[in-house]
Amino acid sequence: MRKRILVIVGSVVGVLVIIALILPFVINANRFKPELESQLSSALGRPTTIGNIELALFSGGVRADDFVIADDPAFSHSPFVTAKRVNVGVDLMSLIFSKKLEVKSFTLTEPQVSLIRSRAGDWNFSTLGNSSSSQSAGGKSSATSDSSVPAISVDKLTVSNGVVILGTLSTPGKIHTYQNVELEASNLSYASQFPFTLTLKTPGNGSMKLDGKAGPINVTNTILTPLSAKLNIQKLDLALTGFVDPSTGIAGIVDLDGDLTSDGASAKLNGSLNGQKLKFTAGGSPATVPISIDYATTYFLKNGMGNLTKGDIHVGKALAQLSGDYNTSEAETTLQMKLLGQGMPVPDLEGALPAAGIALPSGASLKSGSLDLNLAINGSVDKLVITGPVNLSNAKLAGFDLKSKLGALSSFTALGKAGSGSDTVVRSLHADLRQDPGGTHAANLKIVVESIGTIAGDANLSASQQLDCKMTANLSGALGVVAAPVALLGKGKSGGGIPFSITGTASNPIFRPDLGSEVGNLAKGLGGLGSATGKGVAGSAKGLLGGVLGKKKSN
Repeated sequence: MRKRILVIVGSVVGVLVIIALILPFVINANRFKPELESQLSSALGRPTTIGNIELALFSGGVRADDFVIADDPAFSHSPFVTAKRVNVGVDLMSLIFSKKLEVKSFTLTEPQVSLIRSRAGDWNFSTLGNSSSSQSAGGKSSATSDSSVPAISVDKLTVSNGVVILGTLSTPGKIHTYQNVELEASNLSYASQFPFTLTLKTPGNGSMKLDGKAGPINVTNTILTPLSAKLNIQKLDLALTGFVDPSTGIAGIVDLDGDLTSDGASAKLNGSLNGQKLKFTAGGSPATVPISIDYATTYFLKNGMGNLTKGDIHVGKALAQLSGDYNTSEAETTLQMKLLGQGMPVPDLEGALPAAGIALPSGASLKSGSLDLNLAINGSVDKLVITGPVNLSNAKLAGFDLKSKLGALSSFTALGKAGSGSDTVVRSLHADLRQDPGGTHAANLKIVVESIGTIAGDANLSASQQLDCKMTANLSGALGVVAAPVALLGKGKSGGGIPFSITGTASNPIFRPDLGSEVGNLAKGLGGLGSATGKGVAGSAKGLLGGVLGKKKSN
């Protein structure tokens, strides 16, 4: 009995093998090429071509070479998708006995997909499935909602080891490549929702995973297709994504988790972001501390505008809140936002200051203090303008002795005898800040420094970290009494204070007495002083100017 069963099984296998060998000669799979191309072209709304087709019985379908989907001509005349080979799962019974082609699955192996963004912010994949029209040169779809829904469905769609090339019409030839693209979608149709999982490697060896449900597919504009998915991104290099223009200076490595939902009109994303070595301006350098953001945003799909309703930025125990609007419909994304921070501990912020283009003097560090800011952020991301008041209180700058820096100037000789120490304590600081691509300007700057007095003026820091500051010091207590003669002689331009300038770089500032027009005022004062003392102008000038000019002007 056992032997008989083995004989039967062997016979059946033999018959199947014979059928598998004979069928490719009996059934010419290429006869179905026009029908398959027609079905795919109709479903995708793009001309689709296939090379040679062979029957692949053991895989349950047909295998085709040289698969090509054309691009939207408004974006490119090169292919949108190319694949050297595609496996199409079909209903073999219908194929064999009825000569009818019924597609069940579709697998693209090692395809290359070209995604292109127009100057208006639209994408070349948005018109997929829209057979009534293509996008205009301006990038906006001219299709209407009356587009017919293609009557096609696929049980399973698979993309294996694909490559996505990302580019823009505004910078032709400049591309970014995403590797190892894997996509699985089941029960795919234009009329119902379907589950999908998408994974890929980002430039710089990061990764992304999007897992959820989408559909029904919007045949007017694919971007408007509803979806609900979990988004996970690991080690994303912002400077290499292709979504951020390198000229903005924005860079860093980001991990992101979020929930993404879209109803076809607006998309909502909320979650958390953790960044390492972040940089926000072209003149900045990477932050030395991690920066995390809890975010919630709504993006309106049709007009490319969005609103950030939550942007809680955490740096250690410091918290700043970012909110406002953004617009991606133009060649460069524009922002209209507010950044508010109250009572932020300054030591926690120190490691993040370089990311905003702020450098401390070499060897200095912030040991205490509290920072308040209320900033407006406006303009395109490559030319942002940041304005608003900044207030610092009770800050200790360790490793930087402002008294010694000022004391090295002859006008501040009294400071050299005002005690010793290597720190500077700032009781308060106020500035009306303006930061743009050219650098940072602090107007109405007023600093109250412990054991020195009040320093006021305007400060400029260029994008290359060059300082150009015009300041006036009003010394307090005994220091003011000692410095009063010099201040009085310079009265008029500085309002009674002692003028000086700061040049050099933020990490190595150079302090100099501002002797320009003050020398004339000083000489006039010396004339009166000489008459009163009986020494004459020459004698007085020799005594006072010798002291002013005979010492080091910088330190």
